[in-house]
Amino acid sequence: MAIIVNLDVMMARRKMSLNELSERVGLTLANLSILKTGKAKAIRFSTLEAICEVLNCQPGDILEFQPDTSDQP
Repeated sequence: MAIIVNLDVMMARRKMSLNELSERVGLTLANLSILKTGKAKAIRFSTLEAICEVLNCQPGDILEFQPDTSDQP
């Protein structure tokens, strides 16, 4: 199982750079980069809320659950 982060997709749809998102959300570039590359282990609801507000989207537009199909017969 995996949670896929589609932050780069939403940023592209909104034509927004990582720098602009960083400034508008109030997060460092390093933290946003970790989230964008899917290396983050957790995200605060307040951070997710701020990102969704700036990108005018829903949490499900950014986060996607992918079940592990290798365990299924």
